[in-house]
Amino acid sequence: MAVKIRLKRMGAKKAPFYRIVVADARSPRDGRFIESIGYYDSTVQPASVKIDAEKAIDWMNKGAQPTDTVKNLFSKDGIMKKFAEAKAAK
Repeated sequence: MAVKIRLKRMGAKKAPFYRIVVADARSPRDGRFIESIGYYDSTVQPASVKIDAEKAIDWMNKGAQPTDTVKNLFSKDGIMKKFAEAKAAK
């Protein structure tokens, strides 16, 4: 089973916000997911991002692949650096 960390679109029409979820790669964008690990609201200035870093790193250690957008959010939050350091320490 391929697992992805990706965005799930929520909110009203023309006023989106996104949940960062861990989901099976075969499920639809706004469909079933395994776990919610944060949110991203691009409508406010500056954009509001809250991510549970421990859960994100745990899922990536289990083999979950973040999408490009989520990877950028993780990089800005320092999660990709923590993941790389943890991987190098093993």
